[in-house]
Amino acid sequence: MDYQAHLASPPGLSFLPGAATGANMQLIKGDRGGMLSMSDDSVMMKQVQATHAPDGREVDVAPLLHLVEDILNRATLQVEPPLLAGQAHAEMEEKNHQISYSIVLDALSYVIDRISCEIAYKALGGADAHSTTVAIFETLASFPWDAKLVLTLAAFALHYGEFWLLAQIYSSNQLAKAMATLRQLPMIMEHSGPLKPRFDALNKLIKAMVEVTRCMVQFKELPPSYISEDVPALTQAMTHIPTAVYWTIRSVVACANQITLLTTMGHEYALSTTEAWELSSLEHKLTNICDHLKQQLGSCYQHIDDKKNVETFRMLVELFEMTHIDNMKILKALIHARDDPMPIVDGSTKRKVTLEVLRRKNVLLLISDLNISHDELSILEQIYNESRIHTTRLDSQYEVIWIPVVDPSIVWTEAMHKQFETLQSTMPWYTVSHPSVIEKAVVRYIREKWHFRNKAILVVLDPQGRVVSPNAIHMMWIWGSNAFPFTSLREESLWREEAWRLELLVNGIDPMILNWIKDGKYIFLYGGDDVEWVRKFTNTARAVALASRIPLEMAYVGKSTKKELVRRVLATITVEKLSYFWQDPTMIWFFWTRLESMLFSKIQQGKLDDHDPMMLEIKKLLSYDKEGGWAVLSKGSNIISNGHGNTVLTTLVEYDLWKEEIPVKGFDLAYDDHHKKVHGVTYPCCRFEFPNTAGRITEGMKCPGFGIGSVTNGY
Repeated sequence: MDYQAHLASPPGLSFLPGAATGANMQLIKGDRGGMLSMSDDSVMMKQVQATHAPDGREVDVAPLLHLVEDILNRATLQVEPPLLAGQAHAEMEEKNHQISYSIVLDALSYVIDRISCEIAYKALGGADAHSTTVAIFETLASFPWDAKLVLTLAAFALHYGEFWLLAQIYSSNQLAKAMATLRQLPMIMEHSGPLKPRFDALNKLIKAMVEVTRCMVQFKELPPSYISEDVPALTQAMTHIPTAVYWTIRSVVACANQITLLTTMGHEYALSTTEAWELSSLEHKLTNICDHLKQQLGSCYQHIDDKKNVETFRMLVELFEMTHIDNMKILKALIHARDDPMPIVDGSTKRKVTLEVLRRKNVLLLISDLNISHDELSILEQIYNESRIHTTRLDSQYEVIWIPVVDPSIVWTEAMHKQFETLQSTMPWYTVSHPSVIEKAVVRYIREKWHFRNKAILVVLDPQGRVVSPNAIHMMWIWGSNAFPFTSLREESLWREEAWRLELLVNGIDPMILNWIKDGKYIFLYGGDDVEWVRKFTNTARAVALASRIPLEMAYVGKSTKKELVRRVLATITVEKLSYFWQDPTMIWFFWTRLESMLFSKIQQGKLDDHDPMMLEIKKLLSYDKEGGWAVLSKGSNIISNGHGNTVLTTLVEYDLWKEEIPVKGFDLAYDDHHKKVHGVTYPCCRFEFPNTAGRITEGMKCPGFGIGSVTNGY
């Protein structure tokens, strides 16, 4: 409902939004001197508009409003002594305002006194509230709307504050007592009980007056560089501002009348009349006005915020394209310090520090949401701590800082705050002091330019703030700190040094398997969630090894998903002693995370085709994991075969068909040749699934050796 029409009507009636109905609108019954003698609201507002002739002067009324609010907050029936806590801060803030007060009051004290006297004089003379209000508008004709309102409120604060100052100190100050007697204050205070409803109504109306005035000043303070009057929210607000100013000044007149008549006619006036309801009616009107203005103000702030975000985003794009002497400009743009000179927390001391601690260092931005897993943090912490042991080495001089990304549209809750603090407390590296230091534009940049999709990434900045890797998390999982300085060139170099060997799959996870490799044993690394297949596979493999007289070890590494089924398999392996397995679930998680990281790292390197042998084998393992069991056979470091569960088990079951080849070819080649024959007849379908939180993913991928495979985005 349009509050302009609503204000001109008694409760219970409604009007068309924005319409000046032209009908008789009796606003307040029993108005002294005919409070609303105007029959047409539009005519009334035209009269007010006719008085408005600003001369172009700019008046900073915000400091004056601060002073007025302080007076009105203290001018109450019951005043509690100020709390000591925060008193020093308040005194410091007061000193900061003194200069602003002096500048404003030097120019406006005369106007404030004049309005104050005019309100009191007209109240004593019996003038109706509307004519008094119009007279105030005429006095303030040359001032803008917000200044009219603040100056009038200041005039009232002068009058109202004096009343309550005497009321509060007359019992302990002889001068105040004499003056209070002239104003009949002792008698009024003696009857404060019956007068309490009147004072309560006054307080509520004054609060509404201040709220509307504050909104008016906030509209005036909107930065013109980010918003203009052609913005719908501001256009609508400007249309209704004259009405808002009128009713607020009208309310000031009503409040002043109450105090003036109370001190001149005595408490009997207040007790013998029923005019208190007028204050409540005006308070209701101003509340509607304020709600409407706040709604429009909120829309204006959103518009400004959006424009600032666009501007900040463009600035970030340009900043990352520039060359810098160090990384400070980049880090300050990403981590907005606001009024906090220490926006990050040192993970080792848990104390806040400045961004200077990161100057000219290699910085790894650990970007995640608040749901980063315990497994990820555990492995990252292990790698990070290992790198700290060798702090003098050039290849370990890097710092990590956690950048938590929270959806800006979500309201920050206490539960989220606790979750953030819990995560922050466990991290040994630097963290931001609060997610709020990461602005909306930065979140947008992280999502659009670095392809963050809630799955943790590591963006690497060199000492000059240049992005040398858009996501080094895969390098970290595969090679740990050995990947320093975590550049794309270093990633390419590490892959050139790698070969398809068992250490690539298990390095940094399990020293037991590394010992088997050193001893040159045959090793089956296998996984899956089918208990029956696991039982049959391990028993058959053990029998084949015994028959062939080869030293065989087996290690179960679980599955990338379906943790509950994996736990059941582990229980069976434990009870039946089928093979070696990893007891720590984090090790299973890390194995599969590293394997997926190898795929993503290869994709990041542009190695999608089957000309890369390692890429082919990695794709095989990941695809087999989605369908049943699988097994990789190696002799020491050398991987002999990588097969699906069905083909591997069939090969072992058909041992009698190829055992005669062992003396001629050796166990390795005999096994591999027969496996290829089985695979050629019954190869399984190949399928890949990528979570839609993974960020950069490929649109299509060739199946490892079998034509076109299935690639699914999200699961």
